[in-house]
Amino acid sequence: MISKKMENMVANSSAIRAMFEEGNRLAKIYGAENVFDFSLGNPNVPAPESVKKAIIELLNEEDPVVLHGYTNSNAGYEDVRQAVAESLNKRFGTAFSSRNITMTVGAAGGLNVILKALLNPGDEVVVFAPYFGEYRSYVNNYDGVLVEVSPNTSDFQPKLDEFEGKITAKTRAVIVNTPNNPTGVVYSEETIKKMAAVMEKKQEEFGTDIYLISDEPYRELAYDGVEVPYLTKYYANTIVGYSYSKSLSLPGERIGYLVIPDEAADSGNLISAANVATRILGFVNAPTLQQKVVKACLDEKTDISFYNRNRETLYNGLKDLGFECIKPEGAFYLFVKSPVADEKEFCAAAKKYNILLVPGSSFGCPGYVRIAYCVAYETIVNSLPKFAQLAEEYK
Repeated sequence: MISKKMENMVANSSAIRAMFEEGNRLAKIYGAENVFDFSLGNPNVPAPESVKKAIIELLNEEDPVVLHGYTNSNAGYEDVRQAVAESLNKRFGTAFSSRNITMTVGAAGGLNVILKALLNPGDEVVVFAPYFGEYRSYVNNYDGVLVEVSPNTSDFQPKLDEFEGKITAKTRAVIVNTPNNPTGVVYSEETIKKMAAVMEKKQEEFGTDIYLISDEPYRELAYDGVEVPYLTKYYANTIVGYSYSKSLSLPGERIGYLVIPDEAADSGNLISAANVATRILGFVNAPTLQQKVVKACLDEKTDISFYNRNRETLYNGLKDLGFECIKPEGAFYLFVKSPVADEKEFCAAAKKYNILLVPGSSFGCPGYVRIAYCVAYETIVNSLPKFAQLAEEYK
């Protein structure tokens, strides 16, 4: 008999994964080219050639016992962490060193590590809807309480007035995700400054430390010259979780890092706790080969022109068909308003045309659907006639 907590987690298992599995089933029946699977944010752009070159060179030149062994510290190789810190300092004018970096098993692993390090039972974690649905499970896993700020469906910037009212003496952390999954919205510098002011005010009011956790797997995926603010510059108690899953198209390699600045409250203990959490959660350390790979490729980026072409084609195509959505500034998702209140009904209707969408209720925002456009361009083009049939069904 499984635990009661896992019973609930299994019952509420990810709708994204379920739809992805449905896509595989339909592809076997109708052929992959006839199924338009927009469910999973799985990059279709290959990793830069330099990644392959780095892997080959490391395998040929490094001592295999060292390369495939444990790292001396659960935080990862010191030279890798120092290189990451120096890269960030160059880009954002920060002053990090290796001690501020903990290499993690992707951004998801990093979020679990920092939540494990921070949360006591009953502590509250505030999120802004729509938000990545796995945050629910991550927070619940450490007996925390997820507190939702309702969605602002006009432009999907956070509702800061409601946010201020949702912060209590039990608030331990706030999670932000920008560029955002599922909307593609980038939180503006003005928004970040106002958010930081609210959190500073509440820290003073309650005499507590409230940490801002910035979940940043999509940082490098921003279009039209949009700048993504680096949050440690605006709020001292900021912790950054980063992943190379999207920036280098390495989602299956599970490599990323946490930034815990010296300016963060109790930073020394927090850094130590993150390193211990990395071990006791069973990660032990981030994948050693991939740590070396990202060090060699810190200045490389995936060519996002492919995603941008998909973005433009799909956004314009759906708008022409009468669908409502805001144009994403980053990531690789469109968040489209359902033509009926029950977006799950709309997703079911779309499936009749072999179009697979994810319901917005999975992200705390019913009435919308998410479309992941990190697919082949041909999939975008060939899906539009099917979307036209779907649109006709709803007039």
